[in-house]
Amino acid sequence: MGFIVRKTKIVSSIFVAAALLITATVQASSLLDKSITHAPKDGVVRIFGPGGPHTAFIKAAHAFQRETGKKVVVVFGPESKWTRDAQHSADIIFGSSEQSMTAFLENYTFVDSGDAKPLYIRPAVIVVQKGNPKNIKGFSDLLRPGIRIIVTEGKGVYNTSGTGVWEDVAGRKGSLTDVQKFRKNIVSFEKGSGASFRAFKNLDADAWITWKHWPLDHSDVVDYVQLEPERQIFRVTNVVVAPNADPEAREFISFVQSSQGQKIFASEGWSK
Repeated sequence: MGFIVRKTKIVSSIFVAAALLITATVQASSLLDKSITHAPKDGVVRIFGPGGPHTAFIKAAHAFQRETGKKVVVVFGPESKWTRDAQHSADIIFGSSEQSMTAFLENYTFVDSGDAKPLYIRPAVIVVQKGNPKNIKGFSDLLRPGIRIIVTEGKGVYNTSGTGVWEDVAGRKGSLTDVQKFRKNIVSFEKGSGASFRAFKNLDADAWITWKHWPLDHSDVVDYVQLEPERQIFRVTNVVVAPNADPEAREFISFVQSSQGQKIFASEGWSK
């Protein structure tokens, strides 16, 4: 009988693993429409990706167009809003981290993972309410009882660079207690940075772990605190250019990587 019980557990585990694999596969391919033909060449560089890095890409696109007269359109936000257009007309896909780009590559089969290129990197910071009323000076203050924290998570169904970042920060020094205390103070897990920003304001939270460009772009309503060096976490923005893209697409990426592009991205908290 003991053998039968163990065998049942093994079989059950196999079924659970298979179900999880199927779920992950469905999630990854749910946006892919095989009826759409990718045909990007139309004289306009079209670049698609998530909210966050978009502000720097938009500034770069405007500067590139002023300098060359060549048009670049940046489409951003939740992937579900732009995926069909991207599958048809994307010259470039940009990501907000390596893990987010890996997920994009599952849906946009007209690009190859070997062509993905990290361009710039930025740190996670602690966003606080304007004026920092709770006097948060670093990570240890986030462990105080009563501190209300927002974190960004994909929840297994949403592609966001924020997935797992709070755990990376809290667990950075190998302390389980830090993670436990931090988690007790989380008042909302939000799918995507845009949703996290809205929750931070609407719930009147005290802190939000996110990327530096968010408080820089909303400095009129929030402030931020740097994480201590031993807690810092970084993620990149990256791009992948379609092999059949408009030729101006590669010219635009070269501009983004130029000294002029570097200054634009630096103003948004990005560095090389």
